[in-house]
Amino acid sequence: MPLPGYGAQVRMSPSHRELVPPAGKGTPYMGAVLVLLYPGNEQKDLFLTLTVRTENVKVHKGQVSFPGGGSEPEDASLIQTALREACEELGVCSEDVRVMGALTPIYIEPSNFHVHPFVAYLPYRPSFVLQIVEVMEVLEVPLSHFLDQKNVAVEDWLIGGVMRRIPYFDVRGYKVWGATAIILAEFVAILEGVGRKPDPAV
Repeated sequence: MPLPGYGAQVRMSPSHRELVPPAGKGTPYMGAVLVLLYPGNEQKDLFLTLTVRTENVKVHKGQVSFPGGGSEPEDASLIQTALREACEELGVCSEDVRVMGALTPIYIEPSNFHVHPFVAYLPYRPSFVLQIVEVMEVLEVPLSHFLDQKNVAVEDWLIGGVMRRIPYFDVRGYKVWGATAIILAEFVAILEGVGRKPDPAV
């Protein structure tokens, strides 16, 4: 089944955001993030993991993101990049983590990264060990939170001297926006498609 791609991503994209590398920008860095799922609530719901970045990181200080980062020469693949970063940032290093598939890559203009998201599943709740230089807090969020429209909002922010439309997910008072929200938008579209009842007229 094809991914929802741009049609879903744009729902949570800032009004000025480029989702693919623009011509003339130069070759972007390659990176990967992990959308890690695991059972919670006595296995009645699935959770995913987000991280709150510290003020010590070079870019996206204090923002909410998926575990991930730039590809390193020792990484055999971008999947390996995502798994390595989850291990380094969250202490989730188990061989039980199973990669289920990839989402549509997106371009992050401020850091010039082309990021590849991968969805993975762990059959139990991880024991998190945070990399305190990069990760201030881990947010364990049920998938149902992102399916509920009351947790979605839009504001106008002044960015670079221009007012921009910024959609975001409200997660415990954190505004989850930008690349993280764009990735979540596509994942939510997939979940909505899976949960949608077939049309009896078809």
